[in-house]
Amino acid sequence: QVQLVESGGGLVQPGGSLRLSCAASGTFLGFTTMGWYRQAPGQERELVATIGSGGRTNYADSVKGRFTVSRDNAKNTVYVQMNSLKPDDTAVYYCYARAVFTNMDYWGKGTLVTVSS
Repeated sequence: QVQLVESGGGLVQPGGSLRLSCAASGTFLGFTTMGWYRQAPGQERELVATIGSGGRTNYADSVKGRFTVSRDNAKNTVYVQMNSLKPDDTAVYYCYARAVFTNMDYWGKGTLVTVSS
């Protein structure tokens, strides 16, 4: 079993910053892709950013230039640094990881980010 636990969400004013973290625990050999998705109220879950095991990144157009995804393979942890936050960034942010060899996808339970003055 693999568990992904997010942390770092909260309330922030427009223009502010937050850093989300997601740590994996359990039994696994490693992950290929790790990253973040988000779901706003009444909306479908959407990609925020992903990072491959070699460091290749992919971002949603809406966050390019503002968000930076990174990972620490030794700690099996993925991060996203979110700057210049906007009210439209308000959502539940979910951590995602795909296991090596099995290609099974795992999800965290989500952390709420609220951008409001």
